[in-house]
Amino acid sequence: MPISQEHYDELVAIRHYIHENPELSGQEYETTRFISEYLTSLDITILETGLKTGVVAQIGSGQPVIALRADIDALPIVEHTGLSFASKTKGVMHACGHDLHQTSLLGAAKRLKQLESELTGTVKLIFQQAEETHQGAREILETGVLSDVQVIIGYHNMPELPVGQIGIREKGIMAAVDQFYVTVKGIGSHAAYPQSGCDSIVATAAIISSLQQIVSRNIDPQQPMVLSVTHVEAGNTWNVLPDQAIFEGTIRTFDEADRRLAKKRFYEVVENVAAAYGVSVDINWIFGANVTYNDPELTDFLYQEMQTWHKDVVVPAPSNAGEDFAIYQDQIPGVFAFIGSNAPGSPGLHFSNMTVKDETIITAVDYYVNNALSLIMKLKEK
Repeated sequence: MPISQEHYDELVAIRHYIHENPELSGQEYETTRFISEYLTSLDITILETGLKTGVVAQIGSGQPVIALRADIDALPIVEHTGLSFASKTKGVMHACGHDLHQTSLLGAAKRLKQLESELTGTVKLIFQQAEETHQGAREILETGVLSDVQVIIGYHNMPELPVGQIGIREKGIMAAVDQFYVTVKGIGSHAAYPQSGCDSIVATAAIISSLQQIVSRNIDPQQPMVLSVTHVEAGNTWNVLPDQAIFEGTIRTFDEADRRLAKKRFYEVVENVAAAYGVSVDINWIFGANVTYNDPELTDFLYQEMQTWHKDVVVPAPSNAGEDFAIYQDQIPGVFAFIGSNAPGSPGLHFSNMTVKDETIITAVDYYVNNALSLIMKLKEK
C-alpha cells in the first residue's frame, strides 16, 4: 500500500518541525514528548523503560517479535544550510539526518497500526536516544524491553547516494569505533626560555605525526582502517609554553585483529614518543561500538525481498562511520541498510551544510513496513 499524499505531507511537516528543534544526546526531552504524543494519538502502546529520553512502543501481539529502530539525537554543530526550517537552537543541528530517521519510523508506525489486525506477530518501535555518544542502544537493552526480540532492523540515510536508493550488504557494513583522549604533561616555561621547561606542544605534535604510521606501516593495505586526531588544545597566550596539552580522536576498523593491534600500537607510539621528548602521558581509551554486522542469512533474504517492491537496491561499499546499532546486533540478529537521501556530490554526514530531501521519507517508510511484514512471515514459517 503506497503512502498517501496526505500522509506524506503530514510526515514532511513533522520532519521539518523536528529539524527546527534538535536536541543533543541525552537531552532529547521535547523530542521524546513529541514522539510519545504522536504515538498515543494513534492508540499505539508505549512500553515503560524508566529512561528519561527515548521511546519504545509496540504494535501487534504474540510471536514472532521484531524491532524497528531509529535514532533521535542531534549534533553540536552550527547549521549553515539556509533552509526555511533550519535549527532554531543555536549550535545544535540534525547534521546526521536523525530527524529523517525518526520521522520515517513515525510514518511506519501509522501504517503498521492500520495493519495491526492483520499482523501475525509483534513489532516493537525503538526511537533511540544518544546514538551519537554510543550510549542509547546499551541503555535500552539494559531495560530488558527487547528481551523477546528475534530480529532487529534499522537504516541510516546517506546524502551522497541518490534519493531512494537502498544499499544493503552482509557482514560488516559500518566500522567499529574506538575513541581516545590523551593528556600530554610537560613543564611550562616562558616562551623565551624553553630550556627551562619541557615543551608539551612539540611533544604532542611529534606524537600525532608518529601515530599516522600505524595505518601506513602496521595494517595490511587491503584492510580498511582510519586513525583521525580531531581535537588538539594547549596554552592560553602567545608568550608562555603550557605545562600540558590534550588531543583526542577516533580509530575505525572492520577486523577485530586489526582493532586489537591498532590499540596496542597506539599505546606504544604515544608512550615511547612521549618518553623521547621527556613528557608523561595519560591515555583514556573509550570503547564505542563493534562493527555493524549484518546477519548473512537475514541480509540475503531482505535483499531478495526488497527487489520485489523497490527498483533501486544495491550492494554498497562499507562505511568507515560507526553506529551503535551494532550494540543491538551483539545480542540480536539484525540488518542495517543505507538509504540515499540527496545526490552524489552532496555534503556528507556531520557537515554543517548537509541536507536530506523529503522524498526520502517514502522509501524509508516502505523499508520499515515491508521488511517488518516480510520478516514476520519468514519467522512464522520456522
